[in-house]
Amino acid sequence: AGECGACGPGFASPLDAMKGKSKSRAGREEPRTVCHLGPREEIVYVPCIYRNTGRKKPDFLATVDVDPKSPHYCQVIHRLPMPNLGDELHHSGWNACSSCFGDATKKRNRLILPSLISSRIYVVDVGTDLRAPRLFKVVNSEDVFWKCNLGYPHTSHCLGSGEIMISTLGDPAGSGKGGFILLDGETFEIKGNWEKGDKIPPMGYDFWYQPRHNVLISTEWGIPKCLGYGFDPNDLKKGRYGRRLNVWDWTTHTYVQAIDVGEDAAPLEIRFLHNPDAAEGYVGCTISSAIHRFYKTERGDWAAEKVIQVPSKKVEGWLLPDMPGFITDILISLDDRFLYFSNWLHGDIRQYDISDTRKPKLVGQVFVGGSITKGGPVTVCRDEELQSQPDPFFIKGKRVPGGPQMIQLSLDGKRLYVTTSLYSAWDRQFYPDLLKDGSVMLQLDVDTEQGGLRVNGSFLVDFGKEPEGPCLAHEIRYPGGDCTSDIWV
Repeated sequence: AGECGACGPGFASPLDAMKGKSKSRAGREEPRTVCHLGPREEIVYVPCIYRNTGRKKPDFLATVDVDPKSPHYCQVIHRLPMPNLGDELHHSGWNACSSCFGDATKKRNRLILPSLISSRIYVVDVGTDLRAPRLFKVVNSEDVFWKCNLGYPHTSHCLGSGEIMISTLGDPAGSGKGGFILLDGETFEIKGNWEKGDKIPPMGYDFWYQPRHNVLISTEWGIPKCLGYGFDPNDLKKGRYGRRLNVWDWTTHTYVQAIDVGEDAAPLEIRFLHNPDAAEGYVGCTISSAIHRFYKTERGDWAAEKVIQVPSKKVEGWLLPDMPGFITDILISLDDRFLYFSNWLHGDIRQYDISDTRKPKLVGQVFVGGSITKGGPVTVCRDEELQSQPDPFFIKGKRVPGGPQMIQLSLDGKRLYVTTSLYSAWDRQFYPDLLKDGSVMLQLDVDTEQGGLRVNGSFLVDFGKEPEGPCLAHEIRYPGGDCTSDIWV
């Protein structure tokens, strides 16, 4: 950290991150390029999954070159295979991020990789060689089970204390349970559960914390032993999918409030505004295909209101007569001006101006695949938004299977990266060609002035061409942190 002239990892503020500058100890603004930070990302890390593909290969962490000046542009330049099969690597996080900016002893040199199915937690060394990560430590599932009575870890966030916190979907038996694993930030040993008290939410998934308002809010996907085999519509009426935002007291670690966002909602990714003083944010509800704004009320508790609804499409030739958009990922630009989200089934990515947080305004939209393209098995009978079904999406001569799923925005807000795999069991059910052809990573150019999205026709990372066979690429993470990993306190 001292080499960068900063106090600790990351940036002093979201706007500093956007500009690629940070205050030095002397108060001077210094560019962070020596730390591979700043507006233009050069490499990204992407977990790649082989579970459910029929290939008996371990998942791996891919290092992808995204520097247009590089001879290896759009290529996987390194692969770190995990030592086990069937992990289902999912959402990664850091040992230290901008929440530790004030601590000069902290370094962002370890990437935390929870395994959604095996419940193992991998700690990867990215500090020794940024472009060639190596395995540093394995936290075995037995430790997760015995020390926390939890399983199915999902989201990892570093804390300002230097500890690491990981949310879970359930207990070791696969029943729903919304608890949190706490790791020591130096040894990566399990310290126990973060949550205290007898009240625990019935399900878990993602979370975000905001110490200035003494709050952590978590979401609910569904019961792990039901999700593991794919999506069964009958589970919706049996209470097997989540419908609540769960509010925690940040200081006491106790569960204090549930906010109901509707039956069949399945709220997934949750994002506070990046401004650490802000007492509001957004959550994407997958099955109901709605975006809810959550906020702190005058009474001091929390509430939510629906601000965007993606209409379902009346269809034939699909699992159900109504096809939801299936919002699977959302993010907010570092200046809190734009909200982005992906409709995995409909096939579009949207950009909303959230200058008025209660009234998001659609300013950009692009289709990159999905289930309703022309010539496919699905016929759209009634559509409130489109005049006709979108054309199949081709790039560099390849027809892209699947739909847009995980998204990541460059620090300067000008490039939006997209991958197409959600979760191997659901990929197999909704987009079987993904398992045969592999997923892809795309890049969209963003108009940050007026709003607008456009596919970069020269950018394609084809994970169907991997040496060990086609694989499923998931979340995208930058070495220097990004708008879904860093929390400012």
